[in-house]
Amino acid sequence: MPMLDCFFQTDKVECGPFVRRCRFSVIASVYQVANPCCPMVKQTLSVVLAASLFSLTVATVAAAEGQLTATQKERLNNPIFKSPLELLKNPVPVADSVAASEAEMKPYLEKIPGTEIVFKMVPIKGGTFLMGSPENEAGRKDDEGPQHEVEIKSFWMEEHETTWLEFQQFALKMLPANRKVEPSAQEKIADAVAAPTPAWNPGSISYDHFGKPGYPASGMTVYAAQAYCKWLTALTGRYYRLPTEAEWEYACRAGTKTAYSFEDDDLDDYAWWFDNTNGDGYKRVKQKKPNAWGLYDMHGNVAEWVLEQYAPDTYKNRKPNMFGVPIKQPAGEGFGQVARGGHCEDDEVDLRSARRLHAIPKWKDQDPQFPQSIWWVTDAPFVGFRVVRPLEPPKTDDEAKLYEPDPEIWYDYTELNQR
Repeated sequence: MPMLDCFFQTDKVECGPFVRRCRFSVIASVYQVANPCCPMVKQTLSVVLAASLFSLTVATVAAAEGQLTATQKERLNNPIFKSPLELLKNPVPVADSVAASEAEMKPYLEKIPGTEIVFKMVPIKGGTFLMGSPENEAGRKDDEGPQHEVEIKSFWMEEHETTWLEFQQFALKMLPANRKVEPSAQEKIADAVAAPTPAWNPGSISYDHFGKPGYPASGMTVYAAQAYCKWLTALTGRYYRLPTEAEWEYACRAGTKTAYSFEDDDLDDYAWWFDNTNGDGYKRVKQKKPNAWGLYDMHGNVAEWVLEQYAPDTYKNRKPNMFGVPIKQPAGEGFGQVARGGHCEDDEVDLRSARRLHAIPKWKDQDPQFPQSIWWVTDAPFVGFRVVRPLEPPKTDDEAKLYEPDPEIWYDYTELNQR
């Protein structure tokens, strides 16, 4: 429906949230009618819809902003719209978490304020590495080349995949529900950050490990993982986000140039994959050996979301000075977001350091919602994430936007899915 797509983009730029809600509602109705129809009918409907939407927009845009309901205004004030730079003014004191330079970086234990939950952040010193795989590497895919040198700035990385114990404090709002003292002003902001709607089938997104201590959180979208990072930033006053694809591969390789982050040892010593999980899904974190930089489960267990939207020619199009940011920001809705490391259902070659996995529509086959959830991938229990914290947080709002969840995606979704 190309005519519809063209209008869709123009309208989104020119109009506020209220008009976008009207537009999306009409589109939803047409998709329900048009999906089973032939291409000719779809094209006709798109022309009629475009004309109708144009009339709707002209008639309402002048007054729309003044007609926002109290609920809509409240949503626009949600902290997900805040710049993360506003959230870094009062960091919660944590030993060894402060560093003015790479030389001062140390491992530290981040504690989720208001809980006894801690996780370790490992310093990853900056440097250069050869990203991608050589043409003669067994199992290599075309999208892993050409190899190219990348410069990485220093950051801390969570030593293991983010666990359910950590993620559910945000996703299930367990932290505010269990808090026994009055929350601080900072905690109130974190409590208000947009959080996921309940998962349709918790078992299907977790191999029935949903909420169990020690198991990696799974089945969330990249958008949900980004929102968790925003919540964690608001709560701690330290800047957390997902790693870029280049940062992830740099940390996974840990100085190696081989297919995996080790040379002579057996993959079974480092990873969970199809051959050693007995069909039971992923396992508890930190059961295998870490790589040389102290990071566990970088190969297998759950694949890990990174900040990159998939394209088969990403590496061919890289340009100098582009390596510190996502080459193409991951879409918060739809498909094509990149995950790295392979997972418990993969074959051995899919756990290689250079392997690129990306989200496909099949990952939401069982999602009964319309629109489909921006929070969960019902048929991908094998995907999770871990957080990073750059030594140098973003300096401007524009820079921060490259790493942040798009708040308009959440706003539009809540308008269409009011439950």
